[in-house]
Amino acid sequence: MDVPKAVRKTYITNYLTITRNTGRLMLFAGDQKAEHLNNDFYGEGIHPDDNDPEHLFRVASRARIGVFATQLGLIARYGMDYPQIPYLVKLNSKTNLVKTSLRDPFSNQWIDVRQVADFRDSSGLKILGVGYTVYLGSEYEAEMLRQAAQVVFGAHQHGLVTVLWMYPRGKAVKDEKDPHLIAGASGVAACLGTDFVKVNYPGKEGHESKEIFKEAVMAAGRTRVVCAGGSRVDAESFFRRLYDQIHVSGAAGNATGRNIHQKSLEEAVRMCNAVYAITVEGAGVKEALEVYDSR
Repeated sequence: MDVPKAVRKTYITNYLTITRNTGRLMLFAGDQKAEHLNNDFYGEGIHPDDNDPEHLFRVASRARIGVFATQLGLIARYGMDYPQIPYLVKLNSKTNLVKTSLRDPFSNQWIDVRQVADFRDSSGLKILGVGYTVYLGSEYEAEMLRQAAQVVFGAHQHGLVTVLWMYPRGKAVKDEKDPHLIAGASGVAACLGTDFVKVNYPGKEGHESKEIFKEAVMAAGRTRVVCAGGSRVDAESFFRRLYDQIHVSGAAGNATGRNIHQKSLEEAVRMCNAVYAITVEGAGVKEALEVYDSR
């Protein structure tokens, strides 16, 4: 109801576009160039293609995705060659140089929603949404929550879809993967009014994450929950976890970066298509592996 009538058609079109008319979101995450510096893009086990920022755009343009999330600067530098990609602009980011043990995390906003809307209108690119990270439990959470609230409201005023990255993190947080805490973070995202919330998949010894994650999905209410892809694992393990997240726990999608872009272009496209098959098309693990193994 915070979407004005004048832009409601735009908002609905954007929402249906990034979810491929299913309500499920396959978000290809390309914001780690700032978040993790070059650790995720160069080194042992990472294909040399990944060191070039354009690799992300090549993958996003050739694979089946819902939306490609990255910073506006990259979109401005490469978007003219990839106008067909559906984009989500990440509004805040920080590096991982300052550790939590040194200072509680604070990811300040780089640009505002109005600037994104102006860029969308002037560039003609398919800018469909915006994203923002909140570190709950940080001593700076009050400012990030205020900014997040403004981002969600402002984005909806321009017909843009919103995704909030919600990560419990800081000296006050004993266990970032605590399922009850992750459910609380999902609930905060609902209070902020976002369309989607991206959270880490919970982990608790002696318990099945796919069952305990249901608490977070329910706590989010009408805000849809998507899971972070996490660090790179073998394809079959990733598909099994993803299938459980969506088809057992009730999540509405995923946000995957490293498990896709650290591969060669050809393999990354196949991985992306397999993730899309599970997320959007309801495929099982076997079908996803067939897509991934196809040549």
